[in-house]
Amino acid sequence: MRLPLSRHGPRLLSSRNKGVVMDYGLKGRTAIVCASSKGLGRGCAEALAEAGCTLVLNGRNADTLNETATAIAATHGVAVIPVVADVGTAEGRASLLAAAPAPDILVNNNGGPPLKDFRELDEAAILEGVRQNMATPIALVQAVIDGMAERGFGRIVNITSSSVLAPIPGLDLSSGARAGLTAFMTGVARRYAGRNVTINNILPGKMDTDRLRSNLDAGARRAGKSLEDWSSAQAAAIPAGRFGTAEEFGAACAFLCSRRAGYITAQNLLIDGGLLGRAF
Repeated sequence: MRLPLSRHGPRLLSSRNKGVVMDYGLKGRTAIVCASSKGLGRGCAEALAEAGCTLVLNGRNADTLNETATAIAATHGVAVIPVVADVGTAEGRASLLAAAPAPDILVNNNGGPPLKDFRELDEAAILEGVRQNMATPIALVQAVIDGMAERGFGRIVNITSSSVLAPIPGLDLSSGARAGLTAFMTGVARRYAGRNVTINNILPGKMDTDRLRSNLDAGARRAGKSLEDWSSAQAAAIPAGRFGTAEEFGAACAFLCSRRAGYITAQNLLIDGGLLGRAF
């Protein structure tokens, strides 16, 4: 089913909608976007392609990845290199870097652990969660950041989660690993800011993705409600009145990667439609 969107949105200022394109200064840049065959990763890839980037796309399902690569290349007229790999493995990361040894942009993204009570997590599961959502993005940053600094341009965006700021019961492992990544990268970002290399994090709230649909389905079953009723109630609790879209998310990512965002680093951009009632 299609998740609820308000009658007012989304309407994005893009070349497809308004005939106007903001010059992000990214034409000809090369971007590695992890886990980008669908969902938020694809949203970031689409926005970077629209800005003129050559893309290295990544996914584990060859059919889905190749379909996405073909569609993006046809729509935006940029070179797209699909790399079938699990970014959580050393071999997978090596494949991405072989496709783009000197990327200008790195978008770190990876699936998080499934919902599970913290008491059910054994040591192996905890270490795996940390490997996927903390150690993996750190390894990729280590591999590319010095080259970015030497060339005088680099943009790194980590897709984390709103649960870094407001932990969600059952996603404790995801929250902890991504919070660890956030703290780790905050210090690293300040070391490289003077070389025109920025590191920022985007924290999605409830976005219209396969993961959200899975969580909504599980929630509906636990509550004994229909998926449609449960989804509508969840969307109504968000001040924006709807779930976010991958296109909106990607537009924010492209801006953080742009030459216009060179003075923004070590920041956490929350995209949640106003759901978290925070002033800071």
